Amino acid sequence: MELSSDARIPFPRDVVFAAYRDDLVKLLPYLPNVRRIEVKSRKDDGPRSDLVNIWHGGGEIPAAARAVLSESMLSWTDYATWLRDQWVCEWRIETHAFTEAVQCGGRNQFLEDGPGATILQIRGKLEIDAKKIKGVPGFLAGKVGKIVEEFLVGKIQPNLVETVKGLEKYLQSKT
Repeated sequence: MELSSDARIPFPRDVVFAAYRDDLVKLLPYLPNVRRIEVKSRKDDGPRSDLVNIWHGGGEIPAAARAVLSESMLSWTDYATWLRDQWVCEWRIETHAFTEAVQCGGRNQFLEDGPGATILQIRGKLEIDAKKIKGVPGFLAGKVGKIVEEFLVGKIQPNLVETVKGLEKYLQSKT
């Protein structure tokens, strides 16, 4: 399934880019579906920054997905490469549950939108191979995979929007 979100943030591109890359943990008060973010590592090399963060999410789980998901499984490791000279962040998410069955990654592009504003384009893809989830019978794999995929996209897509809204609120609080 495709992940796609565009948002206009009324702050200059360099400010938005730096805050998203450097102040992610400070956004927590503005992210209702995220309980915690742990910064595991960061390596800066000129215009390139490689970050590894562990996110701990939460929220309601639909009955159809409860057989394979639990609240504690809604954590993931985010591997992000920030390229300041290209104004992009290339990312890959590794889920802590069903790691072998879930593939998720994408790219965020930070575009200038006139003086003092930024368009953040988020593009990504989520794929689940339910045949790789232990305990799911082969004849149900397609259906279970689709339910889990729709559930996760339903969580991830709003979280992308909420993160951008949180970023904007955070930047407003600094002015």
